[in-house]
This record gives sequence, structure tokens and C-alpha cells, in this order.
Amino acid sequence: MKKRLFPLLLIFTITLTACSGGENPKDHLGEIYTIALDALMEEDKALNSDMTFIAIDMNLDGVDEEQKKTLLHHFKDQYKVEVMDATMDELEEKGYYNPDTNALEGVLLRIEKVDFTFNDHVLIEGSKFKSGIGAIGVMIEVEYEDGKWHLKESELSWIS
Repeated sequence: MKKRLFPLLLIFTITLTACSGGENPKDHLGEIYTIALDALMEEDKALNSDMTFIAIDMNLDGVDEEQKKTLLHHFKDQYKVEVMDATMDELEEKGYYNPDTNALEGVLLRIEKVDFTFNDHVLIEGSKFKSGIGAIGVMIEVEYEDGKWHLKESELSWIS
């Protein structure tokens, strides 16, 4: 009995150790979300045309106020437009959404689902909204490799 138990215990220990390696993505959420939101901006660049602002729905779990400021500053530097933390409801309240055209004069970026499947990979579902007939959903994979987080893949999941 003991002879069979030892190999099983050894296999279990090796498997557990292998699965626990890598970088904890929850310690790098600001960086990961910046990469994912940049990937959203790169998809369907026609939605970016004539934009006067980028709104980012910052209801992001695990991101503190300093990380949010850094993220907003990154987008302001990168795209040279007004960048704000706002939801669709807030954009409507502030007059940034035109109900007659069902459109924004900018884009709204949202992270809708985050899956921490492995320590070195994060799967993210996000969207970019310009109008009722100009919006996309994107599946984004961010991975930790060679000491840093980077975009592994992004793929359109839906388009309106």
C-alpha cells in the first residue's frame, strides 16, 4: 500500500508545484488593464475617427486610485484627446451621448469579464462603443513572459 501511495503523492506534489508557479496577475492589474484597453483601441480603428474623447469605465476590481490616474494619463498621452473615467450613464448625464444619433463623439472602453485562469495568463472580455451601429467586443489574452506582461492575442468576438 505504501509503495503505491508514494508515487501518487509525488505526482500530486509535482502537479501542484507546477501549477502554482508564475507571476500573480492580481499584483499587476493596472499594467494588465492598460495593455487590454490599448488592444481595444487598436481593434476597428474606424471607431476612433474624429473622436474628441476616450471614456474608460473604471469599475475595475483591484485597481486603486493611483493606478487609475496612471491609466488615464497613459491614454491622454497616447491618443492626445480628453480622457475620463465614466460609465455610459454618466456620459449621457454629462451630454456626451447624442440620443438623436445614438452616438458618442468619442469612444467608451469597458472591461466586462476577467479570467485569471493561470498565473501567467489573463483572459479579458472588453468592448469599445461609439454608437448603436458602431461597437465591438474583443477577447484579449495578456501573458507574463520574459519578466513583463504583454498582449498575446486579441480577437473580435462581436461587432454591431
